[in-house]
Amino acid sequence: MREIDEPELQPAKSVEIVDGALDAGVLFLCDHASNALPAHYENLGLAAAQFERHIAYDIGAAHVTRRLAAALGAPALLTRFSRLLIDPNRGADDPTLVMRLSDGAIIPGNSRIGRDEIARRLALYWRPYREETAKLLDAMTGSGRIPALISVHSFTPAWRGAQRPWEVGILWDNDPRLPAPFMTALREAGVAVGDNEPYDGALAGDTLDAHANSRGLANMLIELRQDLIGDRLAAEAWAERLAAHLRPVLAQSDVHMIQHHGSRADARPSGEARRI
Repeated sequence: MREIDEPELQPAKSVEIVDGALDAGVLFLCDHASNALPAHYENLGLAAAQFERHIAYDIGAAHVTRRLAAALGAPALLTRFSRLLIDPNRGADDPTLVMRLSDGAIIPGNSRIGRDEIARRLALYWRPYREETAKLLDAMTGSGRIPALISVHSFTPAWRGAQRPWEVGILWDNDPRLPAPFMTALREAGVAVGDNEPYDGALAGDTLDAHANSRGLANMLIELRQDLIGDRLAAEAWAERLAAHLRPVLAQSDVHMIQHHGSRADARPSGEARRI
């Protein structure tokens, strides 16, 4: 686990910005890029080994995101703090915003967290990432080419004793412009693809809902199985494979139009389809 120094004094340190062309037509996000914590949180009372697990970050996702951005000449934003501190891919009122229990691990530093501390973490970590995303999307839209928004995550090879057969999962809500042709291309290339697997892509208040659905931007979330991208070379090789299939999809004109499709999450009872 890495430590962030003096985050209270410099909230912008919570976001890593990868430069790219504003008219690239796509912005990449990595919500769970890092397992870092500020030193004064003292590992939230957890053993250091817990921060090497998926509960702390999306293993391999940061390497994939950076290589995708480089391959397509596009900008990217990555978080620089652990999801155990606060989850940037949750709405501000989501009950899983600050996890007290994750995949069998009790988080002592979160177990009795109060409103003031949640508000502090929102201000120092969650909000700067959301604001930087909105700012960059505004700038990209202002370039004259409407951007698509793609978020990169990773998932465990097994969950609660069940093996997950997919190599890549594509999560999406009601807008098929990116996910439909991309899944077709991956399948034709022999990739085992999950359509809204291992999670459902409709989650009210998540990053894509807040920034893409609300603006009418084409979007999708790419999940990669962690055993396939566990080291940097493997992650970057997968990024190159994905980039090759993304280029023709992003070349489609309708991907760069504003189209409001709504969200399936609006009709879903609260608490359903949570993502780990």
